[in-house]
Amino acid sequence: MQDVRLSGAWVIAGISLCALGFILLFGPPFAAKAQESKRFQYKIIEVLPDTENMQSRLNEFGSGGWELVAVSMGNMTEPRLIFKK
Repeated sequence: MQDVRLSGAWVIAGISLCALGFILLFGPPFAAKAQESKRFQYKIIEVLPDTENMQSRLNEFGSGGWELVAVSMGNMTEPRLIFKK
């Protein structure tokens, strides 16, 4: 009876070690992702408050890979568009 329990424990231990090995071999590389530092560039531009001008500036920066992250109204006459890349 004791031999049956002991062999069952060895089977469970073997399966656990195989699962751990599989995860370590084929899982995502955790250490590499933790060491990556993200760097961003920011750009602030002032635009005229008309829709056509603002839309053309948004398209211009968007096609260059810039993402609009905020709009600041400043003195309420010329909005400032804040982009990040």
